[in-house]
Amino acid sequence: MNLVLLGPPGSGKGTQAKRLQERLGIVQLSTGEMLRAEVAAGSEIGRTADTLMKAGHLVPDSIIIDIMDKRLDQADCAPGFILDGFPRTVPQATALEVMLDAKKLKLDVVVSIEVDDEAMIARISGRYSCAKCGAGYHDLFQLPKVSGVCDTCGGVEFVRRKDDNAETVRERLKAYHAQTKPIIAFYDERGLVKRVDGMGPIDEVTEKVQSVIDKQAMS
Repeated sequence: MNLVLLGPPGSGKGTQAKRLQERLGIVQLSTGEMLRAEVAAGSEIGRTADTLMKAGHLVPDSIIIDIMDKRLDQADCAPGFILDGFPRTVPQATALEVMLDAKKLKLDVVVSIEVDDEAMIARISGRYSCAKCGAGYHDLFQLPKVSGVCDTCGGVEFVRRKDDNAETVRERLKAYHAQTKPIIAFYDERGLVKRVDGMGPIDEVTEKVQSVIDKQAMS
């Protein structure tokens, strides 16, 4: 089973990808992790990417494609793979299609986790964590049992990520939709897209994602 998993910030896409990896026994491929691995290995691609990132530039598609091309040739990808965070643009999707054709591989399904933007803004902007142990909380959904005291370690200091604010989240969602809508149209034309409601509890979303994949595997 070869699949792409799409979902905006806060949709739980990363959690779902990890659960699919465990259930299906196939590898989750994250371009961010692959880039870090190339940098750590000191490869030519890694050195080029590291220089660009340190200069504050985006890593171009050509480098991302080269890294993905090499990664898909590794033995652990033979049973299948989950693409997480790739492709992000139509040119990347086109390049991936060419790459897979050359390897005599194909995508089986593209799962799009659909969410309500305003609900995502509330979900993400309400997050905070214990400064001491990192336990996570939320203004609306998960408050400490004792106000101002961490349930896990008893810490009394809490922190929020700087980018977990409504304005930043709204911009991230806007950018995601601008990039992703064309990709979904690209894969819709190929009959690959399956949409899943991502607004329920994590376990409920997992059941829906797995149901879609099970049906695809039997078709």
